[in-house]
Amino acid sequence: MNRILKTARLRAGAATALAGVALMQASLHAQEQAPQNEQDTVEAGETIIVTGSRIVRPELDVANPIVAVTAEQIEQTGRTNITDVLLRNPALSASTGSSLAGGADAGFGETGVNLLNLRNLGTDRTLVLVNGKRHVAGIANSAAVDINSIPQDLIDRVDVLTGGASAIYGADGVSGVVNFILKRNFEGLSVRGQSGISSKGDAANRYFSLTAGQNFSEDRGNIAFAYEYNKSDRLSPFKRSFSGDPARYGEILQNQDDLGDDPSVPDRILYRNLTWADSAPDGAVDIDLDGIPDFTGSGLPYDRGIPLIGGNARAVGGSNTPVAGYFGDLQPKTERHVFNMLTSYEFSSAIRFYAEGKYAATQAYSVGQPSFDFFTYLQPDNAYLVDRFGAGAAPDGAYVSRDNFDFGIRGETVKRKTMRFVAGFDGDLGSNLKYDISYIYGQTKVRNRQTANLIGDRYYAALDAVRDPTTGQIVCRSTLEYDGVIDPDNFGGPATTFSPGAGSACRPLNILGNGVASQEALDFVLADNLSRSKITQEVVTGSISGNLDSAFTFPGGGSFGFALGGEYRREKSSDTPDLLIQNGDFRDTAALSPSSGKFNVKEFFAEVNAPILSNMRFAELLSVGGAIRFSDYSTVGKTTTWKVDGIYAPIRDIRFRGSYSQAVRAPNIGELFQPATGTFDFVVDPCDFRRINDGTQYRQANCTTILSGLGLSPAEIAAFSPTTDPQATTSRRGTTGGNPDLTEETAKSWTAGVVLQPRFIPGLTLTFDWYDIKIKDAVNTPTATELAELCVDQPTVDNVFCENIFRDTGTGFVLGDGDDIQRRIGFNVRPQNVAAIRTAGADFSVRYAFTPAGNLGSFAVSLVGGYLDKKTEVPSIGADVDDDILESYNPRWRGTLDLVWKLKGFTANYSFNYFSKTRRYTTEQLAANPDLVDPKYVWYKELKQHDLRLAYDVNDRFQFYAGVNNLTDQTPDIGQLSYPISGVGRFVYAGFKVQTDRLF
Repeated sequence: MNRILKTARLRAGAATALAGVALMQASLHAQEQAPQNEQDTVEAGETIIVTGSRIVRPELDVANPIVAVTAEQIEQTGRTNITDVLLRNPALSASTGSSLAGGADAGFGETGVNLLNLRNLGTDRTLVLVNGKRHVAGIANSAAVDINSIPQDLIDRVDVLTGGASAIYGADGVSGVVNFILKRNFEGLSVRGQSGISSKGDAANRYFSLTAGQNFSEDRGNIAFAYEYNKSDRLSPFKRSFSGDPARYGEILQNQDDLGDDPSVPDRILYRNLTWADSAPDGAVDIDLDGIPDFTGSGLPYDRGIPLIGGNARAVGGSNTPVAGYFGDLQPKTERHVFNMLTSYEFSSAIRFYAEGKYAATQAYSVGQPSFDFFTYLQPDNAYLVDRFGAGAAPDGAYVSRDNFDFGIRGETVKRKTMRFVAGFDGDLGSNLKYDISYIYGQTKVRNRQTANLIGDRYYAALDAVRDPTTGQIVCRSTLEYDGVIDPDNFGGPATTFSPGAGSACRPLNILGNGVASQEALDFVLADNLSRSKITQEVVTGSISGNLDSAFTFPGGGSFGFALGGEYRREKSSDTPDLLIQNGDFRDTAALSPSSGKFNVKEFFAEVNAPILSNMRFAELLSVGGAIRFSDYSTVGKTTTWKVDGIYAPIRDIRFRGSYSQAVRAPNIGELFQPATGTFDFVVDPCDFRRINDGTQYRQANCTTILSGLGLSPAEIAAFSPTTDPQATTSRRGTTGGNPDLTEETAKSWTAGVVLQPRFIPGLTLTFDWYDIKIKDAVNTPTATELAELCVDQPTVDNVFCENIFRDTGTGFVLGDGDDIQRRIGFNVRPQNVAAIRTAGADFSVRYAFTPAGNLGSFAVSLVGGYLDKKTEVPSIGADVDDDILESYNPRWRGTLDLVWKLKGFTANYSFNYFSKTRRYTTEQLAANPDLVDPKYVWYKELKQHDLRLAYDVNDRFQFYAGVNNLTDQTPDIGQLSYPISGVGRFVYAGFKVQTDRLF
């Protein structure tokens, strides 16, 4: 949804066997990760290794609430993107799935990347594991894992755990952990194929997977191979009327009938047929230099439509470029190949070797927005200007504003290759002791190619086109005469990427009209760029676990369990932009320096579990436990994480559980080591008189203090409106970089809940768990606009944000516009340990499986829901609390309902995914400005997605299935492209599955 929130000139714009009682309980409590010599399925009460613990114990004896998504549930969704599946989980609904991985939503080099965001606390605060072990990141300078590199059909289940993760697994899990458990000791053959397409006939998806495994040496060894292929087509915004049709696409903008802010009239109303004011695909030409276009580039009189004052450079109608369709793809094109190998061999009970290897190759392509001109100056003797309007028609030259669709829309192709290798030994040491030692090596390489970018010196040299007095041909001025400066009115600097003068490669470029530029000129001014990055991870872990049964047991026979171990981890990341980017040669891209960084951490951890009472009257189980981890980082020094937890089950039917923990997140490589480098961003000025009431109670007074200090009079402050001044609506020049002085974030979390499994209703399980997470010293990296807002929304202007936003004396505008010959910067964006974040709420579930009499088949009902009670942020020390509840991706209620019916070989699955409405505006905006908008536009609508899947088992080995997702064809809300639902719409699919128990 950030596409639409960009400022004006950015324009960034299965086996479907019915789950029985055991499966339903396993889905809830998660058959936690079994030892690598265990079978895929564990019997109820069997002791296993669980997610969030290194101690072998029964799965129900875990205090932390775990919600699991099983392989059957994944397959029954019909989705072939695992992140899109996990978005159905209330705790992960803010994650980056396929609809946010392309167009203007994807960051530089991040097209096609899928990231998990647990509790909406950030992707870098979500720890992603595979089989309980760390996974290499997918993005340079980050710790976030690209979920596309994890094979979907090899997943046995996904466990989602809140709280206590850092004490067990280390840093980054301040919001919790998501653990992908892969199938183990697979034997036989499984083949699945699926194809789907939207009901509009586009956004097609193809999927194929093959898994083959075999036991050997009397089942002491196993080897399995898996291959997975998935391809999705890109979806252009012009393929959907809500995003590409100007008559349907709309935005809520400044009410032109309420410019004086009448409190009885809404400040903002819905406008459709929106266009970019005074800019056109064939050029908006201002020949009298009054700032208002007179003609189109094709020579027709210019129709400005209705310019919207305070409307972020929008207008209604006219010759202008339509806003609809401008913000890039609704879904990127993606293609991925994932190869996996898993093997193990048990030499004896004392030693077993295990290994797994992975190679994932993914490629994604998406287009965003075209390049554009904003008041680009053409000289009076510009040959194309003279030819179009006649000699003397523009005696002082002309301004041209243009959206360069005919140059080719800027696109990004990202190739990402991930390798991961795990090897280790485990075994039984006797005396109830087990050990595990392992080594992990992970590597991600990324090649990011961007297309249709304008090279600055070449572009302005080609624009400065004149007639050769000798030949009469139109040529670049710099070919005839060059004094060391290219086009002083636009570029104003020396040529750096070509040699001017006689024989120059420069070719004149015509921008007055649509499609009038020659291919030779486009070849000269446009260039691709290729940037590369590499991330590596190495982890060595050793642990011993066991119990003290040989010494004593607790009343009822409970065993005192423990685990001890150590870990060494090393992370490296490097990012090398294209040389043209490093040199700042592209017109619309700031110079970026190569970056690199690394750190290592040495850790010692311990965990205990004490079932004090068990199998006794009024004490089916009373258990307490704890864990601690001491870490020594090469970057932030020593940290300590810990947790304590407990379970009390007075009878078998009910269990109370709770935990309290301290977690840490060390700053990632980019936050620490990214070098200070130039950048451009757009600043929506909070001191604009139309936005003065959109912030906190301090904004107006702080803006007055700042602007008066810059020399503005009270009258000028009252009318201060950068959003209506062309000089202030262009992108601002600034700097961005890391901060080596950052320290770790610290989170305190607690959970408390109850599990009900009444014996008088077999097959029914109910859970309720409350969570509360508080993060202090949180790293805050604002955007340029957020920097300006945070500066004036604090109790005083004496804060770290005001220290990094710079304004012009006299005008008050944020510095750094393109015409600033002194090249002064307007902002400096750096991460700081200044924020405090808190979230609290409840997770609950109802699962019921039953078989009624009368040969009606079997039924299963599953409801997994979430309630959000708090989501707040204190942006800096001493600031007021920012209440984010009910804002985007923070709905009050979320949930997924699944109904499964099986009769003989037929299975039907209905799913309903829901989250409640959220506010279009911030809490502060609505509180400070009651007449901000018509009440019917205050809220984004609810997500209401209905899915249906039907399957038929021909026999034990072969299955056909088909389904439809988003049955009612719900579309995004007004002004949105992917919120609250993807823009793909109704999607139908069909597939097959073949499986055998043995390979040979």
